[in-house]
Amino acid sequence: MMPFNEDKKVAQKTDITDWSGDKYKYGFTTDIEADTVPVGLSEEIIRLISAKKEEPKWLLEKRLKAYHHWLTMSEPHWAKLDFAPIDYQKLRYYAAPKQ
Repeated sequence: MMPFNEDKKVAQKTDITDWSGDKYKYGFTTDIEADTVPVGLSEEIIRLISAKKEEPKWLLEKRLKAYHHWLTMSEPHWAKLDFAPIDYQKLRYYAAPKQ
């Protein structure tokens, strides 16, 4: 069994940091062209997504019905948790790689 060499471990970590340039800390990325819709959620966005996915009319109607029901709902209030409400209008609801 080889003895543990702390200096070698530190050197390896330094080499990795130097090589990576510390540009992206959180994992894997791939640059690909994406087909997206604007941020936010509305009937218009739901219709656009449905058209992009070439969904049948009955499915679009179900999605719109669910959306209108969702509009009547309120955020849950969880016990002993303190965080800001989700801003659903800042989210993007569709993105797919361009074909």
